[in-house]
Amino acid sequence: MRRKKTVRQFLLGIPAGLLIVIPIVINLVSGWNKGAAMEANSQDFNPGVLLVALLLIVGFTAIFWQRHKWDMFEQRYRELLAKRDRQAGATQTSDEGPAEDER
Repeated sequence: MRRKKTVRQFLLGIPAGLLIVIPIVINLVSGWNKGAAMEANSQDFNPGVLLVALLLIVGFTAIFWQRHKWDMFEQRYRELLAKRDRQAGATQTSDEGPAEDER
């Protein structure tokens, strides 16, 4: 249940968000993309907007990734429960089957 809290999801998912943001920053700083470098050096460029955008990317990615991971674990758990119930039902049916034939 601790993993279901949003703050914990955010803290655990930060590395996934940083995997997206760090290449963006490297691309901008290195000047690899000439259009992005020209825009970053223009008068209209506001570093605050870029910072907020990068933080939003990290936050959204972190929470989305953890919720997806939680859903995958929950789906696997439900599949295992269904498999256990099918096996328990098959065992009961095979145990009762020959006993009914002998009557």
